[in-house]
Amino acid sequence: MKNKLLTIMLIILVSITLIGVVALILVMQFNKDGEAEGPTIDEIIESSVDVPEITTNLSADDFIRLSLKIQTDSVEAAEELTKRDFQVKNIVIQELSEMSAADLEGKEGKQTFENALKLQINELMHDGEVQQVYITSYIIQ
Repeated sequence: MKNKLLTIMLIILVSITLIGVVALILVMQFNKDGEAEGPTIDEIIESSVDVPEITTNLSADDFIRLSLKIQTDSVEAAEELTKRDFQVKNIVIQELSEMSAADLEGKEGKQTFENALKLQINELMHDGEVQQVYITSYIIQ
């Protein structure tokens, strides 16, 4: 009778311990996934390049003045992009020369412009790629 009771208590104790260990592993796994999301803001800034203010004509009689920040996937890609600044400016000017003020209106217009720049600049890149193009200042007159 005592041995049977002791065996049942040991089985219950081992089962509870096993359930606790499995629960702990699952919780730790979920926390690890949440921590690994995306780079920190310091890493983003380190791998980004500022494009100084550009003033150019649009396809109509308007002109635009804008500045950009281009985020790359690595510091090496940012260094390459810095060396290619004249090519980036050329792409920006060519893209804007085909657009009107109406093309750049609203959120969608700006996102379309940013995505077009991203695609064209990525064609130039050898060491990494552009992840995002941000418009940091923007005036149309």
